[in-house]
Amino acid sequence: MSSIAVPAVRGSSPFRVIPGFNITLGFTLLYLCLIVLIPLSAVFLKTFTLSWSEFWEVVTSDRVMASYRLSFGASLIAAVINVIFGTVVAWVLVRYRFPGKTIVDALVDLPFALPTAVAGIALTALYAPNGWIGRHLEPLGIQVAFTPLGVVVALTFIGLPFVVRTVQPVLEDAERELEEAAASLGANRLQTFLRVVLPTILPALMTGFAMAFARATGEYGSVIFIAGNMPMISEITPLLIVTKLEQYDYAGATAIAVVMLVVSFLLLLMINLLQAWTRRRNQAARK
Repeated sequence: MSSIAVPAVRGSSPFRVIPGFNITLGFTLLYLCLIVLIPLSAVFLKTFTLSWSEFWEVVTSDRVMASYRLSFGASLIAAVINVIFGTVVAWVLVRYRFPGKTIVDALVDLPFALPTAVAGIALTALYAPNGWIGRHLEPLGIQVAFTPLGVVVALTFIGLPFVVRTVQPVLEDAERELEEAAASLGANRLQTFLRVVLPTILPALMTGFAMAFARATGEYGSVIFIAGNMPMISEITPLLIVTKLEQYDYAGATAIAVVMLVVSFLLLLMINLLQAWTRRRNQAARK
């Protein structure tokens, strides 16, 4: 009678390639402390050298408030634009075959590989009043370069890959039979998209929006060339922080950075909570 050799199992727990929870959690916390928590703590500690009145005076001055409105407002607009057109780009790349599709797919990642300063110079050359695109917009009374509109253009450029790359895999895994079933039941294309496709890709859309928004709020290199950097008009908050650092006002720079950090974190937290709620609702609807 032949016997089957059964490998010995150490204890009652299954074999794991990666070490257990305690070790991996320890490494995770150590890595986060070294890379994230300690640098951010240094920013807060430097800010604490200011009194509350000094801190409030720095972060609520007219120039700083104008930079907040431009940075967060332009980032929000750019993220919304990327959600709309990034979804279209992802849909085309997933659902259609056409010559040059591989090239288009590679071009989506170009803002990741391109140095931000190069992107800013290229966009400025295109949208300047004498640029290839700007010369045609100038007679229409539309000025892009050296205006807040140029900031939106630059932030849209650097944020597009985040939306496309988060939505694309979800569309690839989506069940097309559900769309066909909706069409067979009499739903038109808009109804099929709103009732079937959108609920499936909504968590990915919100993730892409959050990533594009977070990336845009801290963008510097691609914006300073096309923005014009005029105080109260086209000056972004990261540039104001760099300006204060050049003036050796380290406490003032870190105070503004803390405000941006807190606001960005709260916005991202709200988006993540909304995303988790949407995912739970979709799972409950499927059951």
